[in-house]
Amino acid sequence: MFVTGWSVLLAALGAIPAALTQQRNVAWLWVLGVAVLVAIDVWAAPSPQRIGAKRRVPASVRLTESTSAKLDVINTGKRRVRGAIRDAWQPSAGASDTRHQFSLAASETLALTTHLTPTRRGDRKSVGVTIRTSGPLRLAGRQRTIPLVDTLRVLPEFKSRRHLPSRLARLREIDGRTAVQLKGAGSEFDSLREYVIGDDVRTIDWRATARRADVVVKTYRPERDRRVFIVLDTSRLSAGRVGDTPRLDASIEATLLLAALASRAGDRVQVSAFDREEQARAAATTGAALMTRLATALAPVESRLVEPDWPAVARLTRERLSQRALVVLLTTVEVSAIDSGLLEATAALAHRHQVVVASVADPEVEELLDGRGSVDAIYGAAAAARTGIEVDAVGARLRSLGADVLTALPDDLAPVLADRYLALKAAGKL
Repeated sequence: MFVTGWSVLLAALGAIPAALTQQRNVAWLWVLGVAVLVAIDVWAAPSPQRIGAKRRVPASVRLTESTSAKLDVINTGKRRVRGAIRDAWQPSAGASDTRHQFSLAASETLALTTHLTPTRRGDRKSVGVTIRTSGPLRLAGRQRTIPLVDTLRVLPEFKSRRHLPSRLARLREIDGRTAVQLKGAGSEFDSLREYVIGDDVRTIDWRATARRADVVVKTYRPERDRRVFIVLDTSRLSAGRVGDTPRLDASIEATLLLAALASRAGDRVQVSAFDREEQARAAATTGAALMTRLATALAPVESRLVEPDWPAVARLTRERLSQRALVVLLTTVEVSAIDSGLLEATAALAHRHQVVVASVADPEVEELLDGRGSVDAIYGAAAAARTGIEVDAVGARLRSLGADVLTALPDDLAPVLADRYLALKAAGKL
């Protein structure tokens, strides 16, 4: 049951005759009359049990994009029903136009639309559908909430895909598909061609040169069908916010760009979101299927306030990889990494694989370094300088163990990591 603003207004109007007659009983009689009218209106209102609802929700949508959910409403009764419906979603679903007025004849169906613009990735759920049917006097009515729960999976934004065309062009250059001379681009033999000025004389095929009576060189292409294993750290280190977004989101952007690039290069990509246990995994596919599966798998991944288990990551890598691969650890390089076992795990992995440790840099640290305006600013600059020294020390120890260490701002991490992959590819280290 619910009462409308009309019933409240009607009850308030009772103050006028009460003031004119100076009789308290008049006011009470007025209120009693309004209550009787409200009771009659509730009794006369159609039952909301006769209204059925079914929601249609798209499977997924990318963050910052909009979609819509359809709500089919049907009147299963034998009389016309007027009322209102609220299609409720959790706030981060960004639902708008959630309240709808309806007037349905018997057995009539109505399709309502709720627009959704999610503000967070992950699974955004609907709360329920509340149906109100009004009485003939519009003073009150009946209400019913249907626990109609649906889920909209919000995929990562993948804004770093704007860097993909330029990296693919670079990949084609390395692959020898365009007329660019590159030295050391891979080690797998591709074809023979005539010598041009600038070619490395070590690539001359003397036997072919003798047969053709012209100088011929061998061309090479980057190795294909290599393994790329990306470990996404989802421990407390990734829960910190850099700017407006968590570190984890920047790592996911870097993962998506690297996976898209490596799959186009013909490499096999595996991704694991791990802290103390595996939260998500995507593997064994290539091309568009990989990106769809990867985005779907990473969408609900959230950071957890637990310490990372790097020895477990090393064991997981040994189980998943049977041959040399590129292992990318997307984590946070800081002094606590020494106690968490990152150094030991990196040493074990670098013994067999090419290891890259990528970390998101905090721009606030750079801003604090310039602070000289007050005592607090100077203390902040000193703390930032100490933090920078510690991070550099950890990075130096990781490099001494054989790992490449990348540190970049959130928006730059994805292209920097893609460039490092291309550099390794061009150098024939994959």
